[in-house]
Amino acid sequence: MKIHEYQAKMLLPRFGVAVPAGGAAKTPKDAVVTAQGLSANKGGLWVVKAQIHAGGRGKGRFKEEQPADVIERVAKGSTKEPGLGGVRLCKTLDEVHAAAAAMLGKTLVTKQTGVQGSVVKTVYIEPGSKIARELYAAMLLDRERSEVLLMVSSEGGMDIEEVAEKRPEAIHKIWIDPTVGLGDWQARQLAFGLGLGASMKSAVKMFKGLYAAYEALDASMLEINPLVVTEDGEVMALDCKMTVDDNALFRQKDVAAMRDIGEEDPAEVEAGEHGLSFVKLDGTIGCLVNGAGLAMATMDIIKVYGGEPANFLDVGGGANAQQVTAAFKIITKDPAVNAILINIFGGIMKCDTIANGVIAAVKEVGLKVPLVVRLQGTNVELGRKILAESGLDIIAADTMADAAEQAVAASKRGA
Repeated sequence: MKIHEYQAKMLLPRFGVAVPAGGAAKTPKDAVVTAQGLSANKGGLWVVKAQIHAGGRGKGRFKEEQPADVIERVAKGSTKEPGLGGVRLCKTLDEVHAAAAAMLGKTLVTKQTGVQGSVVKTVYIEPGSKIARELYAAMLLDRERSEVLLMVSSEGGMDIEEVAEKRPEAIHKIWIDPTVGLGDWQARQLAFGLGLGASMKSAVKMFKGLYAAYEALDASMLEINPLVVTEDGEVMALDCKMTVDDNALFRQKDVAAMRDIGEEDPAEVEAGEHGLSFVKLDGTIGCLVNGAGLAMATMDIIKVYGGEPANFLDVGGGANAQQVTAAFKIITKDPAVNAILINIFGGIMKCDTIANGVIAAVKEVGLKVPLVVRLQGTNVELGRKILAESGLDIIAADTMADAAEQAVAASKRGA
C-alpha cells in the first residue's frame, strides 16, 4: 500500500528522521493558513506540492493546462515543453493561494501516472530550505540475499535508473542483516562514500532512522529523493515515497488508516474486496488463473506466442464460484480486452467449480469477446462437460501452449 508524502513525513520523525516542518491542505484557503503558520521558519518562501501516488511531480503537467500531444510526451517522459508542474516555489501568500488553486481538483500527469494522470485532492506546504547538496537514498528488500538493501547516491533529484546508467560509480550500496540491524559503521561507510564527513553525525542519525522506520512500519520500499544537506550541515529528507507491505497492515492500524483508495486502480480495489490478486497491465488478453506461479507462466506463454496480457489475476487455490464470477466481471470491464484466457489447474479448487463460475459470469455480464478455457486437474472431465453443454461459445484447449496460441490468434482477430 502506498502512502502520500505528507503522511510519510508524519511518520518518519518518530524514528529520528529529520524532515522540514509542513502541513497538508485540501483548499487554497487552508493552504494559505498553513503557510502562515510556517512563514517564521524561513522568512517567506514556501513550496507547494501536489500529493499523488507518483513520482516526477515537478516535471509533470496538468491536463487542463496543456495540449493532448504535450500530455502524451509528459507521460512518456520525453517532453521538454515549458510548464508549471506539481511542485511550485512561492514567495508570497497570494502565490501560495494561486498554486494550490491551480493544483487542487486538477489532473496531474507524470511519466509514472500514464496519460490518464491522477487528480490532486491534497497539497502539502513546506517552508523553503537552504540546500547545499541534493542526495538520494532508498531502502528495499533484496529477495536474493534475504537482506535489506540501502543504497545512496550523490546524484539527488534525478531518476535512479538514469544515474545507474550514466554514473554507476555515484551509487553506493550496503546490505543489512535483519538479525543484526544497521550498524553505525555501515552508516558511516555510506556517509564517507557521499563525502559527508562534516555532516557525519547527522547522516548516521538519518540512515539509522530510515532503517528503523522501514522495519517498524513493515515497509517494502522507502525512497528519499532528494535527501538534502542544508547550509547548516543538517541531513534532511526533503521528499519521501513509502510503500507498506499489504500483508502487514493488520498490525499497522495507523498506516492502514492512511490508505487513499482514490489513488488506486478501481479494478484492483474491487478485486481486493473479493479476495483476488489483480494487477492491471497494458495488453489485450485478459487472464483468469489460479495460483501466482501459474498466472505468471500464463502471461509468459502469451508473450511467447506474440500476445500481451491485460492483467495478472490470481483467484487463489480455494476460490468459489462467486469469486470466479467477480474475477470475470473485472476482466470484462477493461475496454482494452479483446480476448480472455482462463487457465485453471484443479487442485483444491475443482474444475467443475470453475466451470459453474464461468457460466454464471457469462450469463450475468454477457460474452462479447472470444473466451479460451483450459482446465486440468480435479474433476476436469466434469468441468469440461459442464462447459460443453452450456451452449456458450467457448474455445476449449488441452494444453497451455494450445490455449495461449488460440487466445493470441483470437485477440489479433479482434484488434
